[in-house]
Amino acid sequence: MAPSVSPTIAARRDQMFPILSDADIERMRRFGEARSYAAGEHIVTAGTISPGVILILSGKVDITQAGGLGRPEPIVTHGAGNFIGELAQLSNRPSLVNAEAVEPVEAIVIPSQRLRDLMVQEANLGERVMRALILRRVGLLESGASGPVVIGPPGNGDVLRLQGFLRRSGLPHRALDSDTDPCAKTLIERFHVDPHHLPIVLCPNGKLMHNPGENELARCVGLLRPIDADKVYDVAIVGAGPAGLAAAVYAASEGLSTIVLDCRAFGGQAGASARIENYLGFPTGITGMALMARAYNQAQKFGVEMVIPDEAKLLDDDGDGARYRLAIGDGESVRSRAVVIASGARYRRLDIANLAQFEGTSVHYWASPIEARLCQSQEVALVGAGNSAGQAAVYLASQVRKVTLLARRDSLDATMSRYLVERIKAQPNIEVLTQTEVVALEGHDGNLQRLRWRNRITGEETERAIHHLFLFIGADPNTDWLANCNVALDAKGFVRTGPDTTPGHGLMETSRGGVFAIGDVRCGSTKRVAAAVGEGAQVVAALHAYLARNGGAAAVNE
Repeated sequence: MAPSVSPTIAARRDQMFPILSDADIERMRRFGEARSYAAGEHIVTAGTISPGVILILSGKVDITQAGGLGRPEPIVTHGAGNFIGELAQLSNRPSLVNAEAVEPVEAIVIPSQRLRDLMVQEANLGERVMRALILRRVGLLESGASGPVVIGPPGNGDVLRLQGFLRRSGLPHRALDSDTDPCAKTLIERFHVDPHHLPIVLCPNGKLMHNPGENELARCVGLLRPIDADKVYDVAIVGAGPAGLAAAVYAASEGLSTIVLDCRAFGGQAGASARIENYLGFPTGITGMALMARAYNQAQKFGVEMVIPDEAKLLDDDGDGARYRLAIGDGESVRSRAVVIASGARYRRLDIANLAQFEGTSVHYWASPIEARLCQSQEVALVGAGNSAGQAAVYLASQVRKVTLLARRDSLDATMSRYLVERIKAQPNIEVLTQTEVVALEGHDGNLQRLRWRNRITGEETERAIHHLFLFIGADPNTDWLANCNVALDAKGFVRTGPDTTPGHGLMETSRGGVFAIGDVRCGSTKRVAAAVGEGAQVVAALHAYLARNGGAAAVNE
């Protein structure tokens, strides 16, 4: 491994780069085709689609990572019994590494679809291959030398936006300071970039982008691809949070052709949790992002098609073999026999006139290592009293000098799990101010300089020099896109489901037959990760029943 890879990853080298036995190789042969490569031939090039996972029978192959800057950095040399690939090959995305034959190579190429067949049909062998693919992606994420390069001022709102999107998408990347990094300055000069046009992004395929949107960047790096307008899916799932990903895993594993859309990134609000400790099966806790990344990879293992980031705009009727058509961005649409609404919720914002001025640079709705680096050794303020606020406060307390937690209620006990309340009390650098609300933000050029809050009982106001504010004040249902879709909503905008909405409909079916709602977006749901996952699993039985009644996919016996 390259020196930049963490010791933890280096310690798992045997799992990352297993040497398969002759018996394993024979079991893999039927999933691929034989190929030969000459010495010096480029088998895989970063930024282009790889032919699949490549099992080496003889010869040697150098694997290098390249982030668009300087000379490629060596990762490993594969020999007989090794295989080339990482998570990108599971879903037929562009490669993040280069592979060059050092000497003549005989190999078996297993394309993405057949790789997924291998995972299912050869469970034990597939488990070893899957573990290696995941660990290799982790190694690339930690080294930061592969993937796109973001160049701009480190505190710039658009730089943070792009970094946040790439991180939440599980894509390795590097961020370079345009003011101090010599490589960044060289690129700016080479491409004649005006400083006012920063940030820029250099994609692995060599394309340079000027301050792209998330959708545009996703298309450049291969995360987002054109949709087949002629294909009819069994189910289209809107939302890739815990509920949507659970529904996708269970639906695809039971034979339903499944497509998932999300307007931001996978994970939903659960991905923002610094540590989840009350989720069944994880006694030592797990970060929300790690939990959601596992679900995302699991869904792809079963062949779920991911369309992220892309936004559902309208749900309409369709014909010719499909019941529904979902209109999305760039004039595209998804056709399906059934739809699951799992669009979750969007973050609530403070009712302060100049809030938008500081969002993205000084006001944050996510507490990740990116934000923590911005606040290193500073005092920060955090507004909220739920579990997500508690998890963020504890995480930030380990990274900053002080966290001031502001809550409108008179206690945290009514809205926060007891273990988090106790942990907050035990942190010497967390100050909890109850019955308190933010009343003013002061600063300029998008940078917060002072924060003022008020005690709701006494009216006393306090002003403090704080440059970063974190907001975890709940969320509203993300249902604006359903306004003209004939799906019944309650007074607060949550999707109504069940027989009270339409006689004969099941618990999760909406007022439109074949359209279901699960997770936080559903009226009456329990707003917890475990509950959302449970509803995602439960809705698949209802999908099977509906499709069986309406001439779709056959029901699967439990």
